[in-house]
Amino acid sequence: MAKSTRETERKYEAPSADDTSWLPDLTGVDGIGAVVEQGVEELDAVYFDTDDLRLAAGSATLRRRSGGSDAGWHLKLPGSGDTREEIQTPPDSELPDELRELALSRTRGADLRPIVRVRSRRDTRLLLDGTGTTVAELTVDAVRADSPLPGTARAEWAEMEVELAEGADPAVLDTVDKALRREGIERAPHPSKLAKALEETAAGAPRLPDARAERVRAGTAGEHVLAYVDQQVHALVTLDPAVRRGLPDSVHRMRVACRRLRSVLRSQRPVLDRRVTDPVRAELKWLGGELGGERDHEVLLERLDAGIGRLPRELVLGPVRARLRVWHVTDSSAARQRTLDALDSPRYLALLDSLAALTEKPPLRDKATRAPGKVMAKAVTKEYDRLAARVVHALELPPGTETDRALHEARKAAKRTRYATEAARSSLGKPAKRFGKRIKAVQKVLGDHQDGVVARDTLRRLALAAHAAGEPGFTWGLLHGREQVVAREREQELPGVWADASEPRLRKALKR
Repeated sequence: MAKSTRETERKYEAPSADDTSWLPDLTGVDGIGAVVEQGVEELDAVYFDTDDLRLAAGSATLRRRSGGSDAGWHLKLPGSGDTREEIQTPPDSELPDELRELALSRTRGADLRPIVRVRSRRDTRLLLDGTGTTVAELTVDAVRADSPLPGTARAEWAEMEVELAEGADPAVLDTVDKALRREGIERAPHPSKLAKALEETAAGAPRLPDARAERVRAGTAGEHVLAYVDQQVHALVTLDPAVRRGLPDSVHRMRVACRRLRSVLRSQRPVLDRRVTDPVRAELKWLGGELGGERDHEVLLERLDAGIGRLPRELVLGPVRARLRVWHVTDSSAARQRTLDALDSPRYLALLDSLAALTEKPPLRDKATRAPGKVMAKAVTKEYDRLAARVVHALELPPGTETDRALHEARKAAKRTRYATEAARSSLGKPAKRFGKRIKAVQKVLGDHQDGVVARDTLRRLALAAHAAGEPGFTWGLLHGREQVVAREREQELPGVWADASEPRLRKALKR
């Protein structure tokens, strides 16, 4: 079973690992009451990657390490700032399937093999606060790196790491950093031992998409569009391990990344050739649909649970909570399996390959070379025009099933319009941000209405199941009626919110 931890550390250049007389005594530095030596240990790590170093290119590392207290397989995934997540499994001879799957969005199924071996002689010191609690660990490593690849060389260097202890105040790292810098000890330019080993042994470095660099000129519409595409592809790839592990909100965020990508590939057809992007959009729609079951269930459960919680106790008749739990367990299990099946499918791997090709060799059209302002503004206004047609149509209909469907279509158009404004912010600035904020308000009203439509359908099915089991259906009917009231309130709220979003001055501001 894998164990996940978060490590927050900073690396420094070290003059020597054999003679540490250069290392200042940190005792007495603010927050540090004592420095305790722990001795020296030998560590031996073999790093694995694909032939073209896809893990390294995605700032991830996979290694099998012996020696030390945490011997085993380690998959490190980038976080924010100085923090990374480390997922560990026991030191089996073969790479565990669990880690292989967690790396899959980056490797895209390519074979993993040893690329470099790093051996370290580690001298460790614990930094303790005034109560004797460890707040950080300082290590000085004598490092030797070798690669099994032909044409490589051995590399040797010394480095120092300061790693924050679990639960310690991150400010400790800043305090130690200042003390070290006063002594002339500077941060290491390389983010990891692997990065330096690849460089120093000539085993290679993450390859850059040269074809893209040659084609995409700075300051053009193509550059702005691809920057947004890159951002969403990165989000999708990095969220994959979190979705596989069922981490909170990960499915929702990955689904949003799919929608944003679909939206920008649609709205930016003048910049990116649709003969290439339309098939990608279709596959993103498929993936979003597979993720949708789990995410929609999360939203619906929260809504139903909150609805029951708002009722007075005397109106909750029968085993309402128990029936909701049964529904949740049954539906969520099926939805979860659907998500995992999608991520393990050849179709998903093919989509990842398509996205990588799209970012490395973008299918640019002539308008990609133009200034971004007009191109992005036109894309936003086109999406807005489609939204306007759907909202106006929905507002003309009387309340009922047809209106529900029309408002749902308007909701989807509102999302596409908002995502178009997000992609345009880098070139249009505040006007796009203000416009997007108004469109988001429309989307929120329409979204709450649609969530109510879905909730009413589920409440009806729960009521039927309760009736068949001989349970009271009163509470389910009451909740259904309340959802009808909320839906009517949102329909009445929509004209005013839409009037704010369709204000002519907002649209004109985009074209300036």
